[in-house]
Amino acid sequence: MKTCVIALSLFMVATSAQAQSRPSTTNMSCNASRQLVFSRGAIVLGTGGQTYDRFVRDRTFCQMTEYAQSAFVPSLETPTCFVGYRCKEGPRDWWD
Repeated sequence: MKTCVIALSLFMVATSAQAQSRPSTTNMSCNASRQLVFSRGAIVLGTGGQTYDRFVRDRTFCQMTEYAQSAFVPSLETPTCFVGYRCKEGPRDWWD
């Protein structure tokens, strides 16, 4: 019985951690969103409604096969706030 209670407690802790909401750029100033990305290095941010993405400070947070592409998101005061980069798969087309 004691093992069952411990297992149930661990399950509840794990479930509540998964249910935490992610920070949303639409609820923050542009500067606050940018500072969050730059201080954490890599973070998943909500970008409005049910949309979200992973944003990184620089290319070092991407996989070897990825490149960093500039990322712009909506914020409280502007629809196009530069917050950092998104990691994109594939070769980088330098002429684009």
